[in-house]
This record gives sequence, structure tokens and C-alpha cells, in this order.
Amino acid sequence: MSDVLKGKTVLITGGTGSFGRALVDVLRPRAVKEIRIFSRDELKQELMRIELNEPRLKFHIGDVRSRESVDAVMQGVDFVFHAAALKQVPSCDFFPMEAVYTNVNGSHNVVDSAIKHGVMKVICLSTDKAVYPINAMGMTKALMEKVAQAAARTTGDGPTVVSVVRYGNVMYSRGSVIPLFVQQMKDRKPLTITEPRMTRFLLPLSEAVDLVLFAFEHGRQGDILIRKAPACTVADLVAAMKGLFRSEVPVKVIGVRHGEKLYETLATREELRRADDMKDYYRVAMDSRDLNYSKYFTEGDLQEAEVDDYTSHNTKRLNAKEVEALLRTLPEIQQALAGQ
Repeated sequence: MSDVLKGKTVLITGGTGSFGRALVDVLRPRAVKEIRIFSRDELKQELMRIELNEPRLKFHIGDVRSRESVDAVMQGVDFVFHAAALKQVPSCDFFPMEAVYTNVNGSHNVVDSAIKHGVMKVICLSTDKAVYPINAMGMTKALMEKVAQAAARTTGDGPTVVSVVRYGNVMYSRGSVIPLFVQQMKDRKPLTITEPRMTRFLLPLSEAVDLVLFAFEHGRQGDILIRKAPACTVADLVAAMKGLFRSEVPVKVIGVRHGEKLYETLATREELRRADDMKDYYRVAMDSRDLNYSKYFTEGDLQEAEVDDYTSHNTKRLNAKEVEALLRTLPEIQQALAGQ
């Protein structure tokens, strides 16, 4: 990958977020010519600029909703990592059109602009919530996947390769439950949980970045690449957190929030029937059929769906001790424990 990136310009949309910041750390040691950070938060950009003091980092204020600002930052870019999105489930449910403007229209702006500017590769970040979506965030991310694949289908063998990565909950990402639990224990407040039986995939940020780099190297036109991950119940996550921090704070069940599921799905059975199992990843190829459906009427697929969906209920389930061991590997947890 280093040779591919040598002398190249990389654009990260939403580059001041948790993922963008981690990707910058991976890219800085490599011989890239320039890393462009594109976001609308000038404070986060300023803090990032001061902290890293990296001359190859170039900061661009703009919004993926604005095609003009996307076109302006896309000039001369070789590779795009599209991470900009509205990600909070309740806020997207309360303001669904805002999610549409950013996650759907904004993604179309990024992908279409990249193709028109001759970018070599575009990697779009998706989520398990895009599979069988029941909330606005998941629905707009599902549409983002369709937008990316539609562009890939139209582009075909053109110079720009568009692919998608899909992964579950990133541990200790901004706005997630683990840093909330840490703060609540620090403040000696009850840990607020929604439903103890809920299961969620557990993915360290480093493995989410690994998935994106894997897609960068191996992603084909229109691919969806999925990172396999273990899961746990909310109850076991709470037990692990309390054990790690030796906390005796009570637990308060507040009930399921807007748009939440009992468990998440990373791949449907229909996708898995045509997926390549690549050990730690699944590759789901784009459906390349065209709209001339008449030629498929007598060519149905007789293979029965013998596989099940890949969900946080049927993946490898970690117990509280195993979750505790995984949590100990997170730099943020190590820092929080050291500061106790």
C-alpha cells in the first residue's frame, strides 16, 4: 500500500471525526504527498492542526451537502475516504431530512465529484444499521450504499473504483456508550442502559481502519467489504466496565431509545449466498445485472438460502471477562485507568 500512496493526495471527508483522526495516524508515516481534511467544524480542525503540526495536512472547511465545496476540494485528489455522515440514531430519527441531505445527497456529491475528477479509488464507510434498517440513520446509510453501487455500475471499467465498507459499533468512538459509561463512573452516577439483553458488535477503531485499508487494497468496483466481529450483551458490557474500574455504581435501565434494535445485522443471508469468505472479512460483489429483467424470468436461482443472516446474536459471543480483556486493549481505556 505504501508504494501505491507514494506521492499521492488523499482526501478524508469528515476527517476530524474518530475514524478520520485514526486514518490520519496511519497515513502520516507513509510517503503521501498531501492529506486533505474536509469537514465543517473549524474548531476541531484547528485543534487537530495544532496537535499534529503536520505540514502535509491541509484543512478545508466545507460540507458534503454543497457540491461546490466538494468539487473545490476534489481538485487533484487521487484517493477518497468518505467518512462524513450524521451517525446518531435518535437525532436522525427526529430530523430525518437532515440525515438525507448529509448521508444520501452528500454521498452522491462526493462519489459523483470523484468520478468526474478522475479519482482512482473511493471508499465509502457504512454501518450494520444499514442492514434491515428501522431508523433514519440506517435507512440513509443503506441508500448511501445504493448510491455508491449505482455509480460503480455506471462507471464500470472507468478509472474510478468505488467500493463500500460495512462494520459494527466502533468501541470508544465519539458519542458511543463506552466513553459515556467511563464518565458516569467517574462522576459516581448510575450507568444508564437501554435493554440488558441487547447485543452489539464490538470493533476496536484500529480494526475499522484495517477494514478500510483492506478495501483500499482489495476492493473491486461496487464491492461491499464487511468486517467480521464478536459481540456481547449490554449486560456483559456493563459488568466488564464495572469490573475494569472496580466501580460499585448502580445500573439504571432507561428502556429502548428511538430506532434501536435488539440486535444488529452485518450481512443478510441473500448477501452471504453470493459473498466470498475472506477469513476476517466478507466480500459481497455488486449485482451487475441491468434493468432488462425479461432475460432473467426463466433463469431463476434454484439454490435455497441455507445460510442465516450474520448478526450480533449469532456471531461469536463474548462473556464479561472476555469483553474486559478486549476493553483493556483500547488506548482510551488504558488512559482512563491510568488516570484513576
